Amino acid sequence: MKKIILLAAVAVGLYSCNKLGEGEYEITGTVNGMKTGLVYLEKQSAMGMGSSAIDTVKIVDGKFEIKGKTNEPEIHLIQIDKVPGKVPFILEGGEITMTVDKDSLYKSKLGGTYSNEEFTKFNQESYKIQKKAIDFRNKNTALMTEAQQKNDTVTMNRLGKEFGAIQTSIQKNLNDYTFKYPKTHPKSFISVLIAQMMMGYPEYEKEVPAIYKSLDESLKNTKPGKAIKANLDAAKKKPEVK
Repeated sequence: MKKIILLAAVAVGLYSCNKLGEGEYEITGTVNGMKTGLVYLEKQSAMGMGSSAIDTVKIVDGKFEIKGKTNEPEIHLIQIDKVPGKVPFILEGGEITMTVDKDSLYKSKLGGTYSNEEFTKFNQESYKIQKKAIDFRNKNTALMTEAQQKNDTVTMNRLGKEFGAIQTSIQKNLNDYTFKYPKTHPKSFISVLIAQMMMGYPEYEKEVPAIYKSLDESLKNTKPGKAIKANLDAAKKKPEVK
């Protein structure tokens, strides 16, 4: 009898852990510093120009919940009413968690699903790389403003040259991190997005075939995955330039 009860308990536990059907999502979010308001779930346009709301929910005691169904992973946005900026995340089947910092959206954290947890890590690492430029700008804004008011070209040129060197270094480090990411994360949706982006960079596109081959099959069946495949097939058909 005890074994039967134990098996029944396990069955109930499994059921509760798998309450979502195929492609169903449940977003549970917290908005730090806001008790009430509205949250808009937005989808980007086909060309990536602008976005439109596909769902609206209320914030109750600092929390919100959005449920729905999607056919495949895609980048979507969360817009908090009257808060400038949006929080990008990966809308996919599963239980997605989100902590939104309304005063500093870049500090918002995603979780619950593998790709969203990876998205948070990716954004945090990217921010670390760019922080040197942010720190330089914060430290020297007042000095640059003063130099402009006094028409101090020597100081302006010096600061401009220093900032330019920092930007060049950051861009290189950011490219290195971004374009190496798919090689070590074959199951992350971010990888297929990066691989698609690499097709537009002559210095990186030669690496795409190997990256595409290593991607998880589920990623190959997404829209960006199919677009990469179409581009690779088209490239094979082009006559070689002798």
